[in-house]
Amino acid sequence: MATDAAGVALWSWNVDTDAISMDERAHGLWGVPSGPVTFTDLSANIHPEDLDRVRAAFASTRDVLGAYEVEFRILCGKELRWVSARGRGDDQGIVGRVMFGVFLDVTERKMTEEAREMIAGEMGHRVKNLFSIASALTMISERSTRTSKEMSQDLRLRLSALNRAHDLVRPVPGDPKRAAHLGDLLAMLLAPYAGDGLGGDRVHFTVPELLIGDASATALALVVHELATNSIKYGALSTATGTLDVTCLVDVQDAVITWRERGGPEVIPPKGNGGYGSRLVSGAVSGQLGGSIDVEWPSEGVIIVLRTSKARLAT
Repeated sequence: MATDAAGVALWSWNVDTDAISMDERAHGLWGVPSGPVTFTDLSANIHPEDLDRVRAAFASTRDVLGAYEVEFRILCGKELRWVSARGRGDDQGIVGRVMFGVFLDVTERKMTEEAREMIAGEMGHRVKNLFSIASALTMISERSTRTSKEMSQDLRLRLSALNRAHDLVRPVPGDPKRAAHLGDLLAMLLAPYAGDGLGGDRVHFTVPELLIGDASATALALVVHELATNSIKYGALSTATGTLDVTCLVDVQDAVITWRERGGPEVIPPKGNGGYGSRLVSGAVSGQLGGSIDVEWPSEGVIIVLRTSKARLAT
């Protein structure tokens, strides 16, 4: 009753035969049928990236002085779980040739830790981006004005627009938002970068009357904000002549938003899986918007296509 209440799974290990006996909770945790198993049997469920580490830890447990703990991932079908294996080394508590220990399901704690690390990483990433954006907006204002007073006023307007866009990305808890039109949302998010006085507006968008719900507006704002940041740092908006076109096509079920840059530096496709910003965008599109994102890298300007359902955008 005590182990059930604590969520503790029990195991014993025969050091001569390598047989491992587990209670019902442990079998359920590992997703293996009842009956004796060996470490080799359990290895089939250990995450491949953790297997060598766990194998080495298992082999050295009897040499450990005092208590030990090994945390690792296991796969039960498509479900990933975190397990903490705990016991005592140096043959402490051995009965006959059998050692004893426990398994704990620490999935919830590990997920919380990962979420906390992601939030900290996201905060650091955005702070760096804001410094880069502020510097770039200063240069845009310098190009588009003639006096220091005009520059000051222009920069204040752009930073004010950036602040409003940032509020959409990180909404205030308890401050309910109403559904917004896609065009109004894009106008607010892209206002800091539109127009520098050298031949008209640099940012154009052609979109239908499409309502964006509270939850989707936050996710979409995060994506647009990140793409605009990348553009002003590396893409079309980093130059005086670069332009950005955002269009949206809808049918009965789907909405396809296309982000097309022109006139910036020659595009060089990145190597590898991209940085934190790329993972942030991909996570928002697939997780919160339930859609997909495709990127093309023509030399004249990047093209990004976001596909999702109209019903999902309305939530």
